[in-house]
Amino acid sequence: MFPPGIRQSSRNCQTSSCDRWDEPIPVSTHPFWWRMLLGLACLAGAPAYASSEDAAFFESKVRPLLIERCYECHSQEKKIKGGLALDTRKGWENGGESGAAVVPGDPDKSLLIRAVRYADSTLEMPPKGKLTAEEIEIFEQWVKRGAPDPRVNEAASSPSKGGIDWEQARKHWAFQAPERGPLPEVQNKAWPKNAVDRYILSAMELRGIQPVGQAQKRDLIRRATFDLTGLPPTPQEIEAFLADSSPDAFARVVDRLLASPHYGERWGRHWLDVARYAEDQAHTFGVRPNTSGYRYRDWVIAALNADMPYDEFVKRQIAGDQLGDSPEQVRQHAAALGFFGLGAVYYKNSDKAKAEADELDDRVDTLSRGFLGLTVSCARCHDHKFDPIPTQDYYSLAGVFRSSKLSDTPLTSAEEVSAYQQAQGRIKELEAGIKQFTNQRKERLAYAEVALVPRYVGAVWKMRRQAGLPKPRPLNEVAKQENLRPSALKKWSDLLHPDNLSKFSALDPWFALSASAAGGLREEGELPTEVVSAGLAIQKNLELALEEQRAKAAAGGKAPTPPLKPQTRDLINAMFGEKGVMGIGDDELLGLLEPKDKVELGEMQSVCEAAKKAAPPMYPIAHAIAEAAPVDMKVFLRGDPKREGDVAPRRFLRVLSGDEPAPFRSGSGRRELAESIASRNNPLTARVIVNRLWHHHFGRGLVGTPSNFGALGEKPTHPELLDYLAVRLMEGGWRLKAIHREMMLSATYQLASEGHVRNEEVDADNRWRWRMNRVRLDVESWRDALLSVSGRLVPELGGPSLNLADAGNVRRTVYAKISRHDLDSLLRLFDFPDANITSDKRTETTVPQQQLFILNSPFILQQAKALVGRLHGDPALADDSARVNQAFLLAYGRPAAADEIRLLVDFLHAPDSEGDVRLNKVSRWERAAHAILGSNEFSHLD
Repeated sequence: MFPPGIRQSSRNCQTSSCDRWDEPIPVSTHPFWWRMLLGLACLAGAPAYASSEDAAFFESKVRPLLIERCYECHSQEKKIKGGLALDTRKGWENGGESGAAVVPGDPDKSLLIRAVRYADSTLEMPPKGKLTAEEIEIFEQWVKRGAPDPRVNEAASSPSKGGIDWEQARKHWAFQAPERGPLPEVQNKAWPKNAVDRYILSAMELRGIQPVGQAQKRDLIRRATFDLTGLPPTPQEIEAFLADSSPDAFARVVDRLLASPHYGERWGRHWLDVARYAEDQAHTFGVRPNTSGYRYRDWVIAALNADMPYDEFVKRQIAGDQLGDSPEQVRQHAAALGFFGLGAVYYKNSDKAKAEADELDDRVDTLSRGFLGLTVSCARCHDHKFDPIPTQDYYSLAGVFRSSKLSDTPLTSAEEVSAYQQAQGRIKELEAGIKQFTNQRKERLAYAEVALVPRYVGAVWKMRRQAGLPKPRPLNEVAKQENLRPSALKKWSDLLHPDNLSKFSALDPWFALSASAAGGLREEGELPTEVVSAGLAIQKNLELALEEQRAKAAAGGKAPTPPLKPQTRDLINAMFGEKGVMGIGDDELLGLLEPKDKVELGEMQSVCEAAKKAAPPMYPIAHAIAEAAPVDMKVFLRGDPKREGDVAPRRFLRVLSGDEPAPFRSGSGRRELAESIASRNNPLTARVIVNRLWHHHFGRGLVGTPSNFGALGEKPTHPELLDYLAVRLMEGGWRLKAIHREMMLSATYQLASEGHVRNEEVDADNRWRWRMNRVRLDVESWRDALLSVSGRLVPELGGPSLNLADAGNVRRTVYAKISRHDLDSLLRLFDFPDANITSDKRTETTVPQQQLFILNSPFILQQAKALVGRLHGDPALADDSARVNQAFLLAYGRPAAADEIRLLVDFLHAPDSEGDVRLNKVSRWERAAHAILGSNEFSHLD
C-alpha cells in the first residue's frame, strides 16, 4: 500500500529522527522501547497505589459501595466473615479463606468480581441480594484500573474522632491566596524573554539543567497554529513568517491566531471536555435527545473568541439567569447554563431517589473539579478522607442543585414565545375539532353497521366452510361479494375463532352452532337457519348492550342507574373502540361519509392547514437550568437517600470561606455560589484555569492533576510561576488571551523538542521544561488537519451538530454530534474522553486498531484522493516533483528533501504489478498521498 522505503506510522515513536523517511531505528537501540520495557518491568510488581484520578474514582464510587454493601460482613468495625476484610487495602490484598479477593487488572480472575456477578452458586455476595448492574460495573472498572486504593496505612474506615482542624487544613498550598513575589534571579540573563522564563530558568539552574536551543521557525509556527486553532498553517502563512525577520515576528503570528475565530473552536473543545459535553444520555430508556445542545457548545466558542473575562465565563455557566442582566442579555447568554443543563439524567424506574442523588452528584462533581480543582464528590458518603471537605459541605452544594431544575429556556422575546404558543394552541383546537368530528362520524357509522352483523357472521361461516377446498376464495373477494368492509370481516373472523369461546356471552349463539350447521363442503347455497339465527341473536345482544350504554349516558349520573356490567363494557370496547371489530379506520372514513360530511370535514382540514402555515416556527431554546423551590437538604447517611441526618444549609465550602460561612439566601443559591467561585478571594479558581492553559500548551500542567489540587493531587512543579500567572490573570481583568500570549511568547514555549543527554539524566520526564515535548495530535486536530490539507474542510462556524460518520461531513470535528450512549467509533478509537464525567486531560493509547484505521479507512483514502485532486488541479505545479514538494508543504509545513522527492517520483513512475486488484483500483499518486497523510510526521508536533 505504501511506497518502498516510506515507513508507516508507528504512533509509538518519541524521537525526532523517526518522523523522517530514513531507515527505522533498530528496536534494540530505540530509547522508547527501552523505556517501555523498563516501565513494564516496574508495573509487573507494582502495588495498587492510586493516581489522583483513580483515587477520586475509588473515593467517589468504590468506597461508598463497599461501605453500603460489604462492610456489614467484611469490616473490622462490624465483623469479618470468611477471613476477608474490605475496609482496608491490606484486607483485600491478603484475601480471605477462599484466596486472593482481587487480581488487579483482571476482573474475570478476581473472586470479588465472580462473587458479585453471582457467577458461582457457592460464592454469591452480598448474600441478601445481587448488586445492580451499575454497581457491578463500578467494581469491574475498579479492578480493570488495577484496583487503585489510596487507603495507605489506613485502619478501619471509622470516622475521625477529632473532626477537621480548619486552621491546619488551610495551610495546604492550594488554599493559600496566590501572591506575586519578586522575579527570581537567574545566571543566564540573556535567555529569558519574559517573566515566565525567569521562573522556569531559575528552577532549571537550581538542578544543573540548561534549556536546549530554540525551535526552527517552521516547527514553531506549526506548533503555535495547532495550539491555538487546531489546524495546520498554510504554506503562505509559513512563508510570511519565514520572511519576517523582525523581533516581534512571532508575536504577530500569536496575535493573528488569537484573533482567529478558529481559536474559540480549538479552546472551546478543551473546555467541553471539562464540561462533559454531550447531546444525549448514557441509558436508552425514555431518552429525549438534547437537539439544541449545540447552542451551549456554540456559546462557549463565541465567549472564548470574544475573550470574555473568565470570572464572567464562570458565573454565566453557573447562574447566568440570576445576574441581574436585561432580558436581552439573559437570552443572549442563556445557553451558557448548558454546563448543567446538558448533564447526566439517570433512569428512574428502578430507584428514583438514588437516580436523583446521582444526578446531583454529577453536578457537584463537575462544578467542583471543573472550576475549583477539588474532588468534593468524594464526600458524598463520608467526610473526605484526604481533603478538608466534610460530608455536610457536599450536601450544602447538592442542595443548591436540588433547588434548581432542568429547563428548556427560550432564546427569544416573551412576545415571540407567546405568539408561537397562541398559534400552537389554535392549531390544537382545530385538530381537536377535526378529531371530535371524525370520531363522532366513525362511531355513528360503526353503530349503523350493527344491522350488518348477520351478514358478517354469515360471511365468516362461508369462509370457514371453504377453508378445506382446493381454492378457497380470498377474504377480500368474499367481502366484495357480500358488500362488507374487508377490515371488519377480518376482525370478525378473528373474533369468532374458537380461542374466544366464553370470552363474551353475546357471542354464545355462534359457538353453540351444531356440527351439522358447520358441516359440509358445498361452495354455494343458502345459509343454514341456525347460522342466520346465530347472526340475528348476536345482533340483538349488541343492540341491547348499546341501549344499556345510551341509558347510562342519558341519565348523566343523576338517575339511579346501575353501572355497566363489566362484560357489557368490555364487549362495547371490543366492538366499537378505536381498534374494535366494527371500528372504522381513517383510510376508510372518507369513502363512507355522506357528501355533506365530506364537505364539512374538508373545510375544517383546510382551516387547520392554513393555521399551520401561518404559525411562526418554533423559537430557539437552550437546555439550561432554572430556579425551583429552594430547599436545604439533609445529609444522606453513607450516601443512602433513605437514611437522612442533619440539615446541610446551602452555602460555600468551609475551607474556602470561613468556619461558618453564611447560608445562601438568594433563591437556589446559584448566584451566590457563582460569585464565591469567581471571587478574587478564592485561591483556587484562577490557579485552576491558568494551569489548564499551561497543560494544553506544554502537554503537562504546572500541577500535573489539572482537576485535583487537593492532597492527592500533584504539587506544582513551579508554585511561584503558577501564582504569578493566577495573579496576572486576575489583575488583567481575567482575560485568557493575555495569558496565552505570555506563555507562548516565552523562550520556554519556543524551545526545540530535541534531546539532551545530561538533562535527561537529571529530568527524563522534562518536568522542569528544558525542552518542548513532542505531542501527538488529538483526534479533532488530526481529522481537521486531514480535511484541511486535502482542501475539503468547510470552515463554517456554529450550527446544529452533524454525525461524524456521514461521508459528506467536512466540517470541523468540534461540530460532531457527541453521544454518551453510542460515541462515534472514530472518536472512541482515538482517545476521546468519556462524556459521562468531567475530563481534565486525554489519555493517549497506542493500539493496532488505530494503525489499521489509517491503512484501511475509506475516510483516509477519501482525503488522499482529494489531496491528489488538489495537487493536480493547481496550474502552478508543473510536474510531479513540484507536486510532491507542495504535498510536503501542505502536510508537514516543510519542503521535501531531494532524496524524498526522488524516492516518491520513482515510485509514481514505476509500473504496477499485475494481479494486484486492490492496488490497481488506487492510483500510485493516491497511494503516495495516503502514505504522506498516514505518517508520524503528519500526526505529531515538535
